[in-house]
Amino acid sequence: MVITQEFRKKLVTLALIGPAGLWLFVFLVLPFIAILVFAFGKRAPEGGYQAAFTIEQFANLGSRAAAFVNTLMLAPAGAIACLLIAYPVAYYLAVKAHPRHRLLLVSLVVVPFWTSLLVRTYAWMYLLGARGIPHLLELIGIENVRLINTPGAVLLGIVYGYLPLMIMPIYVSLEKLDRRLLEASADLGARPVSTFFGITVPLSLPGVMTGMALVTILLLGEYLIPQLLGGGKVFFIGNALVDLFLQSRNWPFGSAIAVTLVAVVVVVLMVAMRIAWRFAGTRQVDLV
Repeated sequence: MVITQEFRKKLVTLALIGPAGLWLFVFLVLPFIAILVFAFGKRAPEGGYQAAFTIEQFANLGSRAAAFVNTLMLAPAGAIACLLIAYPVAYYLAVKAHPRHRLLLVSLVVVPFWTSLLVRTYAWMYLLGARGIPHLLELIGIENVRLINTPGAVLLGIVYGYLPLMIMPIYVSLEKLDRRLLEASADLGARPVSTFFGITVPLSLPGVMTGMALVTILLLGEYLIPQLLGGGKVFFIGNALVDLFLQSRNWPFGSAIAVTLVAVVVVVLMVAMRIAWRFAGTRQVDLV
């Protein structure tokens, strides 16, 4: 049997993507199929799953409307807040910072990831609690300030926790920027502001959309930050899933919410890709 060059390429491709594809199928596709089956079932009398085929669980999604509203409001708000802070930082690192110091500054952005998000969130619990910033405000005469267990505390925790994930894609996009375009714009008489909004921002949009999609998708399933900084008063979809699966043991309803969350993530990703391709034209745009 003669093995052709094309057949060898297919074998190499299969060898390269086969293990990863098998891993994703076993640990991603199969669990999602199980969740999808649960979503059309009923809650067993003792809790868990009872085989059935009904859309009753999807019809009851309105009972968890608060979790959906909080998630769909605070997740995009957190992503936008991260963007507003991350873009100037990424711009400075990629364009303004001295090359000798750039690696050190980028490392400082990544350093927070070396510490567990749980530990960092607990630190914010102390800072926003009665013995933290409110106590300092009382010393200067500002009393009855409540920071913990509020949407503002959750938003602050979101920005702090996810800011590096927004900075890095924008930094990579800006770092690849052809400096000759900026010089040509200046030589043609364009003001720095016009150059920034006419050249820098459009060319960095792939990085912006990547960061926005990445942060927003992760925030849609966030559990830890709302639980600790929201004190159970600011519920996300992730908190509702934990309650339904582990406490109420209503697996079908939790599965219906999980399937709905996946659908929302897919829509967000598709919209982000469409926007990125529209503004980036024929340039390569990678969101995942």
